Amino acid sequence: MKKNKLNLYMGPCVLESEELALAIAGKLLETLQPFEDKITLTFKGSFDKANRSSIKSYRGPGIDEGLRILSTVKEKYGLKTLTDFHLPEQAMKIAETVDILQVPAFLCRQTDMIESGALACQKFKRILKVKKGQFLSPHEALNIVEKASSILPLEQILLTERGSSFGYNNLVVDMSSFQIMKSFGVKTVHDATHCVQMPGGLGTQTGGKREHILTLAKAAVAAGCDGVFMEVHPHPEKALSDSATSLHLDKVYEIVDSLLKIYEVV
Repeated sequence: MKKNKLNLYMGPCVLESEELALAIAGKLLETLQPFEDKITLTFKGSFDKANRSSIKSYRGPGIDEGLRILSTVKEKYGLKTLTDFHLPEQAMKIAETVDILQVPAFLCRQTDMIESGALACQKFKRILKVKKGQFLSPHEALNIVEKASSILPLEQILLTERGSSFGYNNLVVDMSSFQIMKSFGVKTVHDATHCVQMPGGLGTQTGGKREHILTLAKAAVAAGCDGVFMEVHPHPEKALSDSATSLHLDKVYEIVDSLLKIYEVV
């Protein structure tokens, strides 16, 4: 029986430049080459981060330049790509280029977002990935699936667990969430770097607990998630978004090796 591969979605939080995107994509391919028969790798990067804490925070290069960069990564390295969208009218344009369209957590209940994303994915045979909001229980994610599956087959829908709000400036991951959401007939993804965030923890910036990324990712794989979403950067402390929680590129081999050992057992 052919074993399912572990799906990995990796790249910078926000696209900073074509040079950096290509450097990260190339390094990921080189680093993960020993695991190529055990994983599927998708390059992720946002062209706009519309939910930054501060008006002064860097948001990204914009949709046109962002899609050009993602297209360049795909052409040079043959990687599938993922990006998020923030307005229903963006979906069709993005789906022409990008393989996986992501609905951000704060917008996961917006019916127009889900329907527009699903219609774009239907037209271009893409995948719709929805992040379960920090304010939703895993059981409530069924409503998301029902909206999307009114247009798309279940195999074109992904649900992502990125933690739930726990008081102020803190998130926790309910590991039963993966089995609950898988029961809806869709695959699930663990957001390994966003779930260790401390939203608004630094006042004008989001803080985080990078040291817990591996622990929670291993627990999520053991709990049955189908993939892991992770933001990586060669210099996390200098990243223009999510600098407190992005994983250093040098740590990628170690963490994927650890996750695969668990995944193969599960």
